[in-house]
Amino acid sequence: MDVSALTLTQLRYLLAVDEHRSFRGAAESCRVSQPALSMQIRRLEEILGVCLFDRGKSPVVPTDVGTRVVTQARQVLRECARLPDVTQSFDVVAGSYRLGVIPTLARTLIPRLVSSFTKAYPRVHLVIEELPTDLLVRRLLEDTVDGGLAVTPLGSPAIHERHLGFERFFVYLSPKHPLGKQTEIRQSDLVEYKPWLLSEEHCFRTQILHLCSIDLRQQPSDGGVRFEAGSLDTLIDIVDTGHGLTLLPELVANRLAPERKSQLRSFSPPVPVRRISLIHSRQQERRPLADAVLSILTEGLPAALRRRPTDAVIPPILPAHRRKK
Repeated sequence: MDVSALTLTQLRYLLAVDEHRSFRGAAESCRVSQPALSMQIRRLEEILGVCLFDRGKSPVVPTDVGTRVVTQARQVLRECARLPDVTQSFDVVAGSYRLGVIPTLARTLIPRLVSSFTKAYPRVHLVIEELPTDLLVRRLLEDTVDGGLAVTPLGSPAIHERHLGFERFFVYLSPKHPLGKQTEIRQSDLVEYKPWLLSEEHCFRTQILHLCSIDLRQQPSDGGVRFEAGSLDTLIDIVDTGHGLTLLPELVANRLAPERKSQLRSFSPPVPVRRISLIHSRQQERRPLADAVLSILTEGLPAALRRRPTDAVIPPILPAHRRKK
């Protein structure tokens, strides 16, 4: 097989068809005509001597061999994209860096990063995107983001985790909640008083479910209502109206207005914490940029968060059915 006539453009078109499962959609995303894209895919099939897509199905799907070619093509394009990185001097921090951030860290960490990073590294174009954990990991492995800010451990051998710090969990109570009489909260206290939760894509939710031993198939929320929010701010507002309680990570708790902080309660030992990390693919070549992000964030974190508290416990991030046996 002579692949000398194969082009990177053909591989990009191949991935576009696989992503959109449509020749028309792929052509639009690549900003070419559909006949031109289809002709290049046909030419690629002739070079490889295989059929890459089952065109008789809607949406279009890759054949078995097509799936393997797509995987290899993605790796080829990923390595080609790294060529500028390996020629970059390690003494100069410059270029673009695509950073994904999970929603429960975005509001508290990104403001600490943006202004300081821009001043320290003016030659870096930092692109930040808010992504749930599962999508962030997938995007890292697909090389569509360079790094991420997430809660770890993720248990993925393909992902490198560089620890930033530890956030304690706090209980946020409605103004007249019965637990407000206590100065500290035990985990067992939360079995009776069910907390309001974030929606399923948030790993913070999974940690709370484990911490409070909650089975959502059996346990209704406050007054029979179960509401799953997209943000911690929404949960805070619900609690402030006099309904129940929720859990907050330390950086969010620190941002509360003074009058709201009286509704916070700490945990009695062992104190639940979550570990914050900068994550990236183990094959990543953009180490100077990752080091720069890590440095700025570490400097911006309160000193208390850089150390793991004594008598601390880290609740699992992944649901039970996805944890390693």
